[in-house]
Amino acid sequence: MTKLINRNTTIPTKKSQVFSTAADGQTAIEVKIYQGERELVRDNKLLGNFNLVGIPPAPKGVPQIEITFDIDADGIVNVSAKDKATGKDQSMTIASSSGLSDKDIEKMVADAEQFAESDKARKALIEESNKAESVCADTEKALNEFKDQLDATEKEKVTKLVGELRELAAKGQTGDASITAENIREKISETQNASLGLFQKVYEKRAAENTSSTEQPSSEPEKKD
Repeated sequence: MTKLINRNTTIPTKKSQVFSTAADGQTAIEVKIYQGERELVRDNKLLGNFNLVGIPPAPKGVPQIEITFDIDADGIVNVSAKDKATGKDQSMTIASSSGLSDKDIEKMVADAEQFAESDKARKALIEESNKAESVCADTEKALNEFKDQLDATEKEKVTKLVGELRELAAKGQTGDASITAENIREKISETQNASLGLFQKVYEKRAAENTSSTEQPSSEPEKKD
């Protein structure tokens, strides 16, 4: 969840931020609009959602999707999503009466203060879990790409670490109290270090082969006086 407009912001106001896709080949995104003061979406009020489809397939992180919140003087919210590459867009309007009441807001602010530390820890756990999933996907992709050039023993070691990391991430995403963000962070580091060492050997081998292929012996006979 990303906060775009903070509480007590003077209206009318307008704010935009660019996001991207989370998976290779992703052709659609779902935009969900929440109101509230808590760190996690489940503790806030869902005001509405819509989908932007027709995004050209591309590697994750490449598409540029601009999300804009525009609140007028009457408190009416217009939310839009636009693919900067194609110009395709989608939007929705939320009436001012759809939001939280003043009483609800007061309670949510009080809850946010009361649970600030636990909310922060839960958010960090989820963020690290999401990062872990990304590391697992990227590592598995590389393992598959270079599968014929990897040392079998070291490949098995990295594959095992990926499995352990994914298991931790799954527990973190469900809020397992036995898992902390630091646990996942340490496992991410261990997995990345192991995979880096494995793939570094592949790159060094390729570089040596390329160097060898460009060093051609001279075809001219040696001249003697």
